[in-house]
Amino acid sequence: MSIQTPTFQETAETYLSNKQLRKNLGHATQTIRGKRSTIVAEMPDWEQLREAGNKLKKRVLRHLDSYLLELEVSVKKAGGQVHWARDAEEANDIITRLVKEKQVKEVVKVKSITTDEIKLNEALKKEGIQALETDLAELIVQLAEDEPSHILVPAIHKNRREIRDLFREKLDNNELSDRPEDLAEAARLYLRKKFLSAKVGISGANFGVAETGTIAVVESEGNGRMCTTLPETLITVMGIEKIIPTWQDFEVFMQLLPRSSTAERMNPYNSFWTGVTAGDGPQEFHLVLLDNGRTKVLADETGRQTLNCIRCSACLNVCPVYERTGGHAYHSVYPGPIGAILTPQLKGIQDEGAASLPYASSLCGACYEVCPVKIDIPKVLVHLRGKVVDEKKRKGTLKSKLDPEHVGMKLMAKAFKNSRRYELAQKLAQKGQGIFVKDGKISSLPGYLSGWSAMRDLNPVPKQSFRDWWRNRDD
Repeated sequence: MSIQTPTFQETAETYLSNKQLRKNLGHATQTIRGKRSTIVAEMPDWEQLREAGNKLKKRVLRHLDSYLLELEVSVKKAGGQVHWARDAEEANDIITRLVKEKQVKEVVKVKSITTDEIKLNEALKKEGIQALETDLAELIVQLAEDEPSHILVPAIHKNRREIRDLFREKLDNNELSDRPEDLAEAARLYLRKKFLSAKVGISGANFGVAETGTIAVVESEGNGRMCTTLPETLITVMGIEKIIPTWQDFEVFMQLLPRSSTAERMNPYNSFWTGVTAGDGPQEFHLVLLDNGRTKVLADETGRQTLNCIRCSACLNVCPVYERTGGHAYHSVYPGPIGAILTPQLKGIQDEGAASLPYASSLCGACYEVCPVKIDIPKVLVHLRGKVVDEKKRKGTLKSKLDPEHVGMKLMAKAFKNSRRYELAQKLAQKGQGIFVKDGKISSLPGYLSGWSAMRDLNPVPKQSFRDWWRNRDD
């Protein structure tokens, strides 16, 4: 029996009331937004790059079966091994078996949201294997026994003082200051011994090249490179949608990704590896190709564009909802706007928590404007809301037809279907709004509509409609 996750609406209020959390999030997201805007403005062909990225990802989804088989052949030809995993359970079984074969009790990990998705750390722990997160932010989350709250910056909800206190307790360093360089040095010293002794490394993948079998991981710290070069065995977990057709396609994505994610012209550390090379790096490489609901997403003509995502997190940094609630309110490893469309498709809208996520949006469209591969997130949100309603109809849990919202929408639909009714509704609104208009705006509505006007002002209906103006204009 699956466990139902809480809905976004049930938990958002708790995070909204946390002033320190909102301060941390506001400062971080505003800083990233400002830097991204500056770095993107340097690119006169930015929109052309976005369009190229969108078309490349669409091509991948159209021919995903062929590219996956090509990738498998390329990886094997380069000396690697390929494993296919239908779901999280199968992926965890494969990885656990591979680690146990090496007779080790500890592995080092590159930051990977895909391994978070399948709960790999928990699966390894059940077998007595400790998975050590080596990304600084992921390490912070792991030491705090917390959960990531951002795709790119998992510990964005914590400030320097909170991290200092955590490191003092967990790393036994009572003299540690909250200077960023001191915090990074404390983590570096803690991790160094682990890197040098690790026999197995586990990574995710930003891209997999079908043409060559090359796997790419981009990062800002360099810890990931220690995991992918020092251990004798490397295991990479990659969602099947992360493929790009050719090496040359990096021309597009290595410009789009860093500018959209960390607001840099290039990520400081870009690691590429192809199979195994005698005497250099890991001597055993395993690629686990994960489905876990992705082919189900691919089958949805509107929703499949979600799989274009390159995990840059730009949509989180501009989202007014995410900025105020943080990632934990989503109860998913994929928070923010992209999580609001990906999680319901991967988990299914039968889960009430997942079904609530398409409503965690104002549909302002800022997410689409910054998406480097032009995912129309608002369109998919509306599409999924429709599916949620259809599911409620099927289960018989939809609100009564006498519900004010339901009645209001039905009346609006009838008015919009007929031009005469539409114009009549305009005239009635012009006459009836008088008692609500103050200082040229509507700030307070009665009854059921009060929730709408509590957070926003409305412009009054103009005295002359466009149609009236058009009829009375001078030819």
